[in-house]
Amino acid sequence: MIALLRGTVRRHAPGLVTVDVGGVGYRVAVPLCVWDELKEGEERELTIESYVREDRFDLFGFTDAATQMLFREAIEMPGIGPKTALEICSVPRHVLAQAISAQDAKMLTAIKGVGKKTAEKLLVDLKSLMEKEPRIFHVAEGQRRSAHEFDEDAVAALHSLGYESSTIMQVLKSLPKDLATTEERVAAALRSL
Repeated sequence: MIALLRGTVRRHAPGLVTVDVGGVGYRVAVPLCVWDELKEGEERELTIESYVREDRFDLFGFTDAATQMLFREAIEMPGIGPKTALEICSVPRHVLAQAISAQDAKMLTAIKGVGKKTAEKLLVDLKSLMEKEPRIFHVAEGQRRSAHEFDEDAVAALHSLGYESSTIMQVLKSLPKDLATTEERVAAALRSL
């Protein structure tokens, strides 16, 4: 199996890159948070999870161990395939942690590929994972959130719903500044889209 790729990054559609390793291009699906940090033509290293089925051989890339561990655990959960696991990894971890703590299945249904029943099962599985591997969901205590960070969360949420980065950024910039929470920003953005 392929465990690591180091080479030149070529970005494609959101969540998809090709890593050129010595003249051989490997198509790799990545969480949107990773896709946003990768720059075209940049030399990068991605740790890889290979997913093999009868008719498919897919590669999934990560830049940090916690996101890769979340992906590994997610694809083992009932009803979660690799694409949905990747969507879960695209959600900011503190947002997942908040949904788990509040037992908010509705928030999880915003993830592409997750319906109501799957969200309820996912809450149980993610809570168990949070107890077993808290570092996956670690958010520094007392961390203050700026309006800019709320925009990042809103961008991630809207990405997971299938909207393009450029469209999202235009809509978020046009929103009133008095919207204090990510939920308010996402709701207002969805009304504008």
